[in-house]
Amino acid sequence: MTDPITDMLNRIRNAQAVSHKTVVIPYSNIKYSIAKILKKQGLVGAVEKKGRTTKKTIDMTLKYPSEISGLKRVSKPGQRIYTGSKEIKGTKGKYGLVIVSTPKGLMTGKDARRNKVGGEIICEIW
Repeated sequence: MTDPITDMLNRIRNAQAVSHKTVVIPYSNIKYSIAKILKKQGLVGAVEKKGRTTKKTIDMTLKYPSEISGLKRVSKPGQRIYTGSKEIKGTKGKYGLVIVSTPKGLMTGKDARRNKVGGEIICEIW
């Protein structure tokens, strides 16, 4: 596995395709931050950290009918995509969500524009 964030998005997409209630994702700080943003936006249910030091996981409960119809990784390990605060656009009109890694931490594109900080566009969710 070369890109853990893409793996996380694929696990969510695959779990929704077969109507699983929960998704188990290997833990990392950035994946946990993305999961908390998805919960805050109301796209997923509960998000919990489980396990001890080497076997930590993120247990995420999915909502049905699903609020998420698509997930896309934008900035990849081979090609990073950076943007300023004024160039951050929404996805799929204004119905989508963009997650941006800024110097102030991970946040949605809307929050990044409000705080006037740019950064790396991690993914788009619609």
